[in-house]
Amino acid sequence: MKQFLFFAATCLLLASCSQPKTETAKLTLSKLDKKIIPSPVRYEGNLDTAVKYSDAGGDYIVVTSYYNTTKPGDDEEEGVDGIRLEAYCYKLNDSKWHLAWQTNDFVDNCDVDLAGEFIKTGFAITDLNHDGQGEVWLMYRLACRGDVSPSTIKIIMHEGFKKYALRGESRVKVNATDYYGGDYKLDKAFQKGPEVFRKYALQLWDKNHNEDFDENHPSGIIK
Repeated sequence: MKQFLFFAATCLLLASCSQPKTETAKLTLSKLDKKIIPSPVRYEGNLDTAVKYSDAGGDYIVVTSYYNTTKPGDDEEEGVDGIRLEAYCYKLNDSKWHLAWQTNDFVDNCDVDLAGEFIKTGFAITDLNHDGQGEVWLMYRLACRGDVSPSTIKIIMHEGFKKYALRGESRVKVNATDYYGGDYKLDKAFQKGPEVFRKYALQLWDKNHNEDFDENHPSGIIK
């Protein structure tokens, strides 16, 4: 009996030692109103989203913004010919907020229909690989077109200072049964990175790359 108990206890000990450690710092998230964003956290243009989060590495603030650009010397309303999308991540070090990374994209010199926006349902902060480090997901579209051709859509993810990107084009409904566009390409970081990152990126893509046009949305809308 004693030999059996010793054997059972040994098995339990070995089993517990062989299990991978899964305890990591949990992400905590909170949305920030424009009025309470700390003054050192700077951004250009109009505020789109502001979120504060904490992970094993510390405290961070992510801000996305957008603004139109105009032709030099033209009236602002008549001369708008571009749009810029900006994303900033600040990290708290020694009680001060410092810029950790920044991402931007734009369309310039557009004389036809201009479109640009962050896709709300594409923004997320995750810890998919459970390493205690937050992954910041951004998704946006940009277009300059005089027809119903696809717009450019990108998914950008930052894990710390490492950047991942999926680049493609929207899927546009041509008629009742036919669609145009919808192609995409994963960069090397996604191709070689954890499978869980690729899976999540493709889930975002599947849910947010269909684009439609109607009288209320002549520049297109992601559906």
